[in-house]
This record gives sequence, structure tokens and C-alpha cells, in this order.
Amino acid sequence: MRHRCVADLMTPEAVVVQRGTPFKEIARLLDEYDITAVPVLDEDGQPVGVVSEADLLRRQIAKLGAATAEAIMTSPAVVAHPGWSVVEAARTMEKKKVKRLPVVDDSGRLIGVISRSDLVQLFLRRDRAIQEEVLEEVLTRTLGVSPSAVTVEVSDGTVTLTGTLERKSLILIAVRLCESVDGVVEVIDRLSWLLDDTATHRQEAPE
Repeated sequence: MRHRCVADLMTPEAVVVQRGTPFKEIARLLDEYDITAVPVLDEDGQPVGVVSEADLLRRQIAKLGAATAEAIMTSPAVVAHPGWSVVEAARTMEKKKVKRLPVVDDSGRLIGVISRSDLVQLFLRRDRAIQEEVLEEVLTRTLGVSPSAVTVEVSDGTVTLTGTLERKSLILIAVRLCESVDGVVEVIDRLSWLLDDTATHRQEAPE
């Protein structure tokens, strides 16, 4: 199974500003492109900070007057890397309390931006695509389960597994693998088994 990463979901054509971009121009860009923040780049195309709507509002409330991006920005910039998983990006956003992350390559140059709305797109994946991946990748290819042994139903990202597996231990593995499929919200387990290979038999100590 291949999980989509930051590189798959990011917006490659990012709206950016320079250190010297004035307050009003930043506000205009946020409004024009309907975004909440912009990366501030140095001469080498590397993000040195981010200016968000909150940064602009704080400046205005403090009545500090007009300024450039360098004076307003939150620095250093919290960045993501193209190979990060969706979970890594989401955790970083949550931890740092930001809604957008500049994405940089190995040299630190900006190559895109990923936002919360980009991550949400993952959960808008079509049910049919999820069903096919669960059947073909999880059950058949990974676990070696016959497609006729388990019925997979998907509704709004909720996967329901019904059928019989050869061994009980496979059920937990199947559920966990299904939960890791992109776009899956919940897995409902209605599976039964032929052989309980999870039972532990306690041996009595010799007298």
C-alpha cells in the first residue's frame, strides 16, 4: 500500500512575499487568493518566516503602523518536507498551532505549501477507491485472503468487514491495515474465524 504524502497533497504554486513586502500588499494577497498566511522568502528562495492573518491583526491592534513582512512575520518558519506522511504534517500543524506549512526541499528552498484544507481532501476520497484498495491491497495481496471470503462495504469512509477468516489473529491485523488506508474514517469489524490461534494455554509448574 502506498500512502499519499505531503508532496501528493501540497499546492506547488505557492503565494509568497519577500522581506520588504509592505503590510497592505500582504493583506491584499491574503484576500485575493483566499488564504490565511504566506511564506516570507529570502534571496535564495528559503522561507525565513510566515505572515498570517493573526500577525496582521496583532500589528493593527497594537497600532504600530504599517510595516514590511520582515517586521510582522512569525519566525523561524515551521516547515514540512515532501516525503512527510499526512500524519506528520497534521501533528506539526497541531503542535505549532498553524494552519499552513511551507514545504521545502533538501536544500531548504520552498517547493510548495500544504494547508489543513489540503489534508482534509484525503478524507474526501471516493468510497469505491477505498473499497478497491481494501480488497486488492489489504486482503488479497497483503494478507492472502480470498476475495470471496470477506465482503467489504464502504460508506462515507466507514469500512464494514463481513465474512470469515481462517485464523482469529488475522482479524486484528486486517482491521489495523484497513484503518491505515487513506480516506478511511472508521472500520466496523463483523468478521468471524475458523481457528482461534490467539488462546493462551497456561502450563502448570511441575511439583
